Amino acid sequence: MMRRKFSDSRRFSVGSVVRGLMLLMSKMAGVLLLHSFAKIGKKWESSWQVSPASRDSELASLRVHFWRNARTRAGLMLPLFLMAAPQCVAAEPAAAAVSSFNSYINTVESRLAQQHRSQNGFLAPLTSGQESELRLRRGELIVEKLTPSTGADLPGAMLHHWRGTAFAAGAKAADFERLMRGFSAYPQHFSPQVLQARVQAQHEDRFQVWMRVRQRHILTVVMDTAYDVTFGRLDARHGYSISRSTNISEIDSPGTRGERALDAKEEHGFLWRQNTYWSYEERDGGLYMQIESVSLTRSIPTGLGWAIGPFVESVPRESLEFTLRATCDALRR
Repeated sequence: MMRRKFSDSRRFSVGSVVRGLMLLMSKMAGVLLLHSFAKIGKKWESSWQVSPASRDSELASLRVHFWRNARTRAGLMLPLFLMAAPQCVAAEPAAAAVSSFNSYINTVESRLAQQHRSQNGFLAPLTSGQESELRLRRGELIVEKLTPSTGADLPGAMLHHWRGTAFAAGAKAADFERLMRGFSAYPQHFSPQVLQARVQAQHEDRFQVWMRVRQRHILTVVMDTAYDVTFGRLDARHGYSISRSTNISEIDSPGTRGERALDAKEEHGFLWRQNTYWSYEERDGGLYMQIESVSLTRSIPTGLGWAIGPFVESVPRESLEFTLRATCDALRR
C-alpha cells in the first residue's frame, strides 16, 4: 500500500513539473513573439522613410526575421510538448478519430477510383490548367493542401491531406513502375528518410512491405512501418498505386543494444496512420506524377497551437515534397 502511494505521488509530481515547465516555456515563447512584433513595428515605421527599393528589401528582411523566430518558438515548445505526451494525452487514437479517418479515406479512394477509370481526368486537375503544366515542365513541383478545415470528428487527433504533382522529362510509365516496385532499393533512392525496406509477401500486384523510416526535423524519430501496397493500370501509359499502413511503431534507441519498439502507452503519436496514393500518366515526352498523402497524428494540446501548429502541419508537406523530388531524381538517373 505504501509503495502504491509513493508511486502515485511521484506521478503527480512529474505531471506537475511538466505542466509547470510547459507554462514557463509558453510564457518564454510569448515574450519572443512580442519581442518579434516590437522589432517589426520599429522596422516597419522606419521603412517608409526610405526609397521604395530599400523599403522592399526591409520588408523582405522582416518576413525572414518573423518566420525565423516562429521556427525558434516551435523549437522551444515542441520537445516539451512531446515529453509531456504520455502524461497529457492518449498514446493511441480514439475510436471516433479512427472511424472518421476511415470514412475520409473511403471518400478519397472513391474519387481516385473514378479518376482511374478513363484517360481523361486520370490525374486530378490543377487550379491553373495550362500555366501549371508549363511550370511542371520547367521542373517545378506543385503542392496543394487538401486537408478539410472542418467536418471531421477527430478527438485527440489531426488529419493531414496533401497532394503533389511533378513532371519527369524523358521518363516512361514502365520506368516509374520498376522504381516503385523495387522496394529493396528504397534506402538508396529515398535516403535519408528510408533506412531499410523489404517485401514480406507478394501475390501478383499486391505487396506486403516493411520499412524502417526516419523523420528528422527538430527531433529525429525512427519508426518501423508496414504497408499493404497494390499496383494497377488503365493501360500502358496510365497507372496508379495504393499504399495503406497496417502497422506503425515508434522505435526507441534505434541501432543500439537497447533498441525496442515502444508500446502503445509510451508512443508519442508522431504518426498513427498513413495512406499514399500515386497516379501517373505518360505524355508530352515525359511522365506526369501525382502523389496524395493522407495521415493521422496526435492533436496539439489546447493553447499550444499558436506556437507549434504551423510547424506540426509543415512536417507532412515537407515529407511529401521530399518523396516527390527523390522520385524525379531517381527517374533521371
